[in-house]
Order: sequence, then structure tokens, then C-alpha cells
Amino acid sequence: MMLRTVAFVLFCLCAPAMQVLAQDAPMAVSQCQAIAQAVPSATFASYSPSGGVPLVLAQNSRSADLSAREEVRITYVGHSTYFIETPGGVGIATDYSGVYRPSRLPDVVTMNKAHSTHFTLNPDAGIEQVLQGWSDVPGEKIQHNVVVGDAYIRNVATDIRSWGGDMEENGNSIFIFEIAGLCIGHLGHLHHELTESHYTEIGRLDMLMVPVDGGLTLGADSMSRVVDRLRSSVILPMHRPGGLDRFIGMLGGKFDVAYAREPTIVVSMRSLPKRPTILVPQGM
Repeated sequence: MMLRTVAFVLFCLCAPAMQVLAQDAPMAVSQCQAIAQAVPSATFASYSPSGGVPLVLAQNSRSADLSAREEVRITYVGHSTYFIETPGGVGIATDYSGVYRPSRLPDVVTMNKAHSTHFTLNPDAGIEQVLQGWSDVPGEKIQHNVVVGDAYIRNVATDIRSWGGDMEENGNSIFIFEIAGLCIGHLGHLHHELTESHYTEIGRLDMLMVPVDGGLTLGADSMSRVVDRLRSSVILPMHRPGGLDRFIGMLGGKFDVAYAREPTIVVSMRSLPKRPTILVPQGM
């Protein structure tokens, strides 16, 4: 944990001098992505602070202040929309359509285009970043590497099933939010099992938001295999509660099951459960 904290501080200090290339475009450095597998020939730079550069370790701060800087707040709003609030106050709404609205206007929204409850073509003008999970060019892979405040947001493109039953290449995105050391993934409207390449791009996920409808996205058997493979500490179900019981049953004794006591879940690296847990939010 200490090494991860120091690494994050060092990255923030030297980021202006660093450049990481992916598909010929500069992007931020992920703490969660399995870079060693995705880019086996990459050489990573080392950095040593010289005189005059302040290096502040989190362990030197008061525990109460440290806790506040680590905590991420997550509220289930409805359908596939979760509202994520970072320690720095950035608000992020997933699969945002405007139908399910969080308590305040988000700073960032992510969207997928399966149907109208997952996106809007007319987002509020006050939203700073609108990240759609598909390209306007059919089949083209969209790529997001966005830093907003203390949140780094990226995506992994997957295919999507059209209303006619055909698969549209790169029509969906899994969005990943890297906040306060946590890696939080939202599977979107996932329509197929993931490939080894997908798992490599995703990397580690501490928390995973999973559609549990049992067929409108991915069947319960297939979805349970994806969840089992990712092995996140916290599983947050979404997208139609009708399949929740079957989803829980499919994972057998591999995951504990808990029910949120408050509308907003407060989580940090320190508070992650020791055993992988399906956490059912209020309102689900």
C-alpha cells in the first residue's frame, strides 16, 4: 500500500515530463492496468526527487485527514447508473441518460448506446466531460484517457449486439475509474465474454459494477465467469434486479453477499473486504 502511494505521488510530480504512448496517442499512467502483459517491450523510467522538490508521504498526515483523502463515495441511482464521488469532489455518473439523476449535476458522465436508458444525445451543458462508449464511425474503437481532478478515467472497447441480433464491433465500452488508489470498473451493456486481450487491458479491478439481468446483456453463466475471472473485492450489481438471485446463486460460495445499510457506500483501499463480496446497494 505504501509503495503504491509513493508511486502515485512520484507520478504526479513528474507527469509533465513523462509521455506514455498507446495507439500513437499520449495517455496517463494506469495504476490498475496490466501494462507488463500489454506492452512487454516497454521500458519504464525511474525518478528520484532532487533538492527543492517537496515529497509528502501520506503516512505523515493525521489519520483523519488521510482517511478523508482515501474515501470514495458510491451511490446507486438506478438501472446502470452509479454516482461516484472522489475525495477531491469530482462527481461521475455511469451509463448516464438523464432519466436517473444523481443528487447533483455530475462533472463527468460515461454512456453506452444499448438503449435510451444508457445514454443521452442532449446532456446538460454544465457537464465538464461527456464520454461516450462508442465511436460515431461504425466499428472504430473509441479511446478515452481522461484526467479530471483526482480521477483518471479510461475505457476498454467491447462489441455490442444490435437489435437485429448481429454483433457490432467496438460498440460498447467498459469504463474504468482510478481514484484514490482504487480501480473501479463498470461493465456497461456487456454482450459477450471477454478475451485475454480484454483482461489484459482491464488489469486489476478492486470494485466491479455488473449487469445482472441474466440475458439482456450477457447470460448469467457467462457473466458469472467474467466476474469470477476478474475476482474483484467488491461486486456491485446493476441493470434490472430480476436476475440478482440467480446471479448470486451462480457464484456459489466463492463470494460473500452483503446488503448496503446506507444509500451511499463509502469505500477505500483500507476498507475493502478480505473476501470477495457481492454488495447489493439500496434501491437495487
